[in-house]
Amino acid sequence: MWRHPLLTIALLAYIGWGGWNWFTNRAFHPPDGVLAVSDPTQSDVLGGEKVQVGRWTLTVRASYRITARILARERYHFDTLSDLVPEDLALGWGPMSDNRILRSLDIYQADRFYFWRASAPPSIQRDSVITHSANTHVIPRNPSIARQLARLRPGQVVTLSGELVDGLRDDGVWIKTSLTRNDTGAGACEVLLVGDVTTNL
Repeated sequence: MWRHPLLTIALLAYIGWGGWNWFTNRAFHPPDGVLAVSDPTQSDVLGGEKVQVGRWTLTVRASYRITARILARERYHFDTLSDLVPEDLALGWGPMSDNRILRSLDIYQADRFYFWRASAPPSIQRDSVITHSANTHVIPRNPSIARQLARLRPGQVVTLSGELVDGLRDDGVWIKTSLTRNDTGAGACEVLLVGDVTTNL
């Protein structure tokens, strides 16, 4: 029997938080087949409109629209970027939105990166994985968008529209967006100021 009520309360709160986190992030199981056919669309912007988000000044680099399957999502609460980017979405389109391809891949996120490895002989070339998937830092434009992003689940197909941005915080911390779909490693993530969210599945 617990002798310390505060420990009991803390334990119950932790269990409740873990259960809620599992429930809200549980995977959606779509059918086989290519679920997001088209490549993302991007129109580069000259002049660099400035957008203020809290302590951050964002510089718009391009308009961007993507329809993709959510391969994984990771929330961040305490790292350097969490005040601007509360979560990252690993997104896949074309062959990387098809269960028949994804079954041979292990996909996960950590430290603001998206990783994949073949768990079985892959039926897709490495270059095709790179050009049909991306880790995207998503910035909600307003509280309504933040709530919509927070409800997204792995396996869903989502359309995100907004602007690719670079960011500079008032203490000198910075982040830059990728503007291509064929890069890898540090600097290869899209930084997307999301203005519209539509779930297709």
